[in-house]
Amino acid sequence: MSKKGKLYIGLISATLLIIMALEMTKPKQLNWFPSYAMHHKIPFGSFVFNKQLQRVAETTTLVDRPPFEYLKKNAINGTYLFFNGAINFGNEELEALLDWVDEGNKLVIAAVDFEDKLLDTLNLATRSVNTVANFNNEYQVQLVNPNLDTSAFKFDRPTTFFHFNKIDTLQTTVVGLIDKFQGDNKPVKDTLINIIKQPFGEGQIILSTFPQAFTNYFILNKPNQNYTAGLLSYLDTDNPIYIDTYYKSGKKFYLSPMYLFLNNDALKWAYYIIIIGAVVYIIFEGKRKQRAIPIIKPLKNQTIEFTRTIANMYYEGGKHHDIAKHKIQHFLEYIRNVLYLQTSEINEEFMKNLAARSNNNIDDTKDLFNFINKVNMSSNISDKELERLNTLIEKFKSQNTWKTNQ
Repeated sequence: MSKKGKLYIGLISATLLIIMALEMTKPKQLNWFPSYAMHHKIPFGSFVFNKQLQRVAETTTLVDRPPFEYLKKNAINGTYLFFNGAINFGNEELEALLDWVDEGNKLVIAAVDFEDKLLDTLNLATRSVNTVANFNNEYQVQLVNPNLDTSAFKFDRPTTFFHFNKIDTLQTTVVGLIDKFQGDNKPVKDTLINIIKQPFGEGQIILSTFPQAFTNYFILNKPNQNYTAGLLSYLDTDNPIYIDTYYKSGKKFYLSPMYLFLNNDALKWAYYIIIIGAVVYIIFEGKRKQRAIPIIKPLKNQTIEFTRTIANMYYEGGKHHDIAKHKIQHFLEYIRNVLYLQTSEINEEFMKNLAARSNNNIDDTKDLFNFINKVNMSSNISDKELERLNTLIEKFKSQNTWKTNQ
């Protein structure tokens, strides 16, 4: 690695260490996610409400199944409580809940807004609260029942507030009001309806556009707990209360192992450092490098080695006569291909032409062919005779000017 690359890696590593130190020492930020989960202790969880409800109610049951499925499999009576940022039952499930209420039970739903079919069934309509001139985004809520605490309670962290702009005045009873924040201990003026109750068959339905009343943040800000306690008075605590945990924004179980890493600062930053380190490695070391090109040696001509091997086998086996015959045949082929003379008939004229073309004298040519005839006539030859034959042929060929000119 070059010095420049090492410098970059050092600077990045130092920067990461500084960022990690700052992140580890800074105060942990609050999680403002609106989970409404009964086991969550974050501001918009409902851990406190769950504990208080268990304290005042005879029987509480957490239902983690869809209400359509739960009501079909269980014959229950009492109060069914839903609260979440958004709840959408669907046609069949809503019909099942309304039939259950019609049998003399109580349905309580707290959500920012409601599905159209539920509002049409109860002859209601909702509209978002006008936020003009409410720069601090603060609201106050209060209950209207004189037997309860009717003080105005402050809430300063809404997202969107809805109110009922249309109600069935013959069937609907107003339970709670909402308006922009007017100041501590001041009554709500120009109020808007945000909680109503209405009979339905033999039972009763209560709707609230303020689900935040059941969250830790609202209840723990004194004296807001009085408001939530007033809402609890509308629940029949002597009979079973079924609390829905299915329609919740927050998860009940975290199946992903990444939740453990990202929920712990040390593990989270170790995970981030590994990812950043891998990216740095890819940038500086993952680029393509030129690989050495191997030297490929050309294929060797094995013909000569093969010929020598065969010749040595013949020589070591004592087959001198066979070697001599091959040598003579190869010489005659040389005369035909190089000197362009026919070797079918070897006579006086052939030897004269051969001597002239090969630049040899006639006597040396006759001596060579006389020795060749002697070898052909013999059935066996000695080492010295084989060497003499080879010497005569090589000497004859060395005088050939045709060969050197080609």
